[in-house]
Amino acid sequence: MSTIPILAYLIDWGWLRIGPPYIYINIDPILFHIGPIALHWYGLMYALAIVIGLQVIRGYTTRKGITQAMVYRITWWSVILGLIGGRLYFVVQQPDFVSHYLAQPQHILATWEGGMAFYGAIFVVIPTLIWRARVERINPLVLIDAGVLFAATGQIFGRIGNLINGDIIGYPSTLPWSTVYQHPNSWACLNPATCNVPVQPAAGYELLTNLVVLAVLLFLARRVSRPGVLMLVYLFGYAITQFFLFFVRSNDIVSFFGLNWGLKQAQWTSLVVLLLLLPITYLVLRYSKPVPKGEVAATYGIPQRTKTEENEVKTKASDSSNGEMRDEKPETEEAQDHVTTARDITAVDEASTKP
Repeated sequence: MSTIPILAYLIDWGWLRIGPPYIYINIDPILFHIGPIALHWYGLMYALAIVIGLQVIRGYTTRKGITQAMVYRITWWSVILGLIGGRLYFVVQQPDFVSHYLAQPQHILATWEGGMAFYGAIFVVIPTLIWRARVERINPLVLIDAGVLFAATGQIFGRIGNLINGDIIGYPSTLPWSTVYQHPNSWACLNPATCNVPVQPAAGYELLTNLVVLAVLLFLARRVSRPGVLMLVYLFGYAITQFFLFFVRSNDIVSFFGLNWGLKQAQWTSLVVLLLLLPITYLVLRYSKPVPKGEVAATYGIPQRTKTEENEVKTKASDSSNGEMRDEKPETEEAQDHVTTARDITAVDEASTKP
């Protein structure tokens, strides 16, 4: 029986080999261990996403009048609540939500077991940005525009983490760019049906669409003066690409309110988001006006604190820091009163005893 000779790999780095015929990934999702603690590639990608995302939006936020102090205050709220939202939205979609997660709540926070849904982060972070915009007295649409630039940048690193993990799996494929996961610790190899089997590189497709969306946003960021446009472009772009990309992802098909259209959960969510975007688009285009040249976009049309209000805020801050000193003062005065009274009584006694 004749055999077909195996051609040399175009790239052979051990952990990454590029065919013909396929792309072979042999990477341990765990970068290294520090005692019992394991540092995952995915966690490193999250850290890089935050650091690089902040650098990418620095110029935009500066131009729009959002200070770096504001950016840092808002970022940590958004990152923490976004992670919680992404995790919870993943959990509630699982078929074993009741038996596994509700019955054993410790698994809800066990992100190392895998599972994040970016739609959940979007649903939580946008209201968070609106809230923080009110606190900071800035235009919420300007802040959300900065937020989607940050998100589009961060998603790129998230997809790199997905490619390393093997946790986004496409359908089996014989395309020359199909991906084969080989490391036994890879998420793909937790299932024998997807280990050492060529599959559609779904995470790679998502990475490419993220790069395109980010390029479009950066192009528009310097040319569009109407707050909210970047938000609309990002949300439409993400919903549309997710709807089509999930046709190659091997996720479970689910029904939605009795509708059986052969769609996955993320595709149903994308359809709902697209429907919600229609009235939102009308409202943004109707009420959000372009910012005139020379005006500060973040504060244009937003009432700012008067000098009296600023002084009140400073006074409250000063009062809170000096509260203990003010609390101790009455006690000191009372003690002084006791000492004075004692001296007066002594003086009277002495006077009465004199001949």
